Amino acid sequence: MAVGKKKGAKVRITLKIAKKSVSLTADGMRRLDLSKRGIDTFPKCLLKMADVDELDLSRNLLQKLPESIERFANLRCLDLHSNRLERLPEAIGRLPNLRHLNLCDNRLGPAVPAELGALRALRSLNLGMNRIETLPRAPFFQGLAELRELGLFDNLLGEPPEAARSLPRVRKLNAERNPFCLVAPGDGGDRARDELPRLYLRGEGDLCGACQRRSRERWGGRNPGGGSGPPNGRPRFSGLSTPNSVARETQGRWRVRNSGATETPEAT
Repeated sequence: MAVGKKKGAKVRITLKIAKKSVSLTADGMRRLDLSKRGIDTFPKCLLKMADVDELDLSRNLLQKLPESIERFANLRCLDLHSNRLERLPEAIGRLPNLRHLNLCDNRLGPAVPAELGALRALRSLNLGMNRIETLPRAPFFQGLAELRELGLFDNLLGEPPEAARSLPRVRKLNAERNPFCLVAPGDGGDRARDELPRLYLRGEGDLCGACQRRSRERWGGRNPGGGSGPPNGRPRFSGLSTPNSVARETQGRWRVRNSGATETPEAT
């Protein structure tokens, strides 16, 4: 089957195809984009291109990653959203330069993979739309001292992510639409929920088509706790959808803004 003949069709990824899928980003990073290829097994030929700075394997059918992922030592951005991952290899914690990791819309759980606690350079971590029921205790987060953004929305958390409060540099934390958000008014839960910082919602035009459909199918304007009102009794805003860190049009600006070359020291 010819590459690109049918959108979403499964193709065999060869080294030649992988090399043609490399582009240079606005900030000079080498980006390998193999999203939406129907890949269900990590292509071994990619190990010959382990010097790339960014790897996008989103919107595929991957169920696992190989331990050889650690050979991507230069990797700064790894996008794995919308796959079928149920666990992560221990080796993912041995990516010393990884700054941005998107694991949204997979099957991870019931606990956060312990390997992520070793990613000391990580600045953004998206674990939304998984099956996570519990978070590690505070010592796990101590290794994530550089983390700025944490997505935990649409999981199965029964308690607010108090342990994440120990993160010294987090600016945005989204834990919306978890069971702890659906407590009855007046039982003290509203205050705990309202104290949580949140990511800003993205406009539907900023999301990929698959994410827009999944958001509408998942919520469709319904309250996940029952009824037809918006979740948590908050007003609904026209044109907005579930937040996702892979906004199509803003991804380039987001990458530049979060790169070490352009960041300015934070005020103390």
